[in-house]
Amino acid sequence: MLPAVATAATDRTAIAIFRTWGAFREGSADAPSRCYAITEPPPNSANAGHDAFASVASWPGKRIRAQLAIRLSHPTRDGSAVTLSIGNVAFPLIVRGQDAWAHDRRQDAAIVSAMRSGSSMSVSAVGANGNPFADGYRLRGAASAIDAASLACPMR
Repeated sequence: MLPAVATAATDRTAIAIFRTWGAFREGSADAPSRCYAITEPPPNSANAGHDAFASVASWPGKRIRAQLAIRLSHPTRDGSAVTLSIGNVAFPLIVRGQDAWAHDRRQDAAIVSAMRSGSSMSVSAVGANGNPFADGYRLRGAASAIDAASLACPMR
């Protein structure tokens, strides 16, 4: 199993860093398997260091562009609602364990559009322990990172 992990890690190329957002490509430059923009909560936030992240990925082989994925800082309570908020707009997300995502491509597009014009976003839920929590993210640089990742993974 370790060789596969090492291969996957060496197969990732940094495209650029935009503030707190990074853009990366997996696979070769002429045949990328996935490109994505990714960030984590700010270092001074309550949930920094919990392996939480927000990403927007493109998968050219699957013809998927700008798909949201969130890794929550804590496992959620079974049946807990997970809400992504950007400005005064709230998006309910699908959740399984610590992973959350949009309901469909239309919602992905609406979220990415809101991310482009927002300054911050938060993802809130109730943890497995019954306590509410929220993971916050800065959005400065998100639009540039998302664009760089999309350009690095053209649809064929």
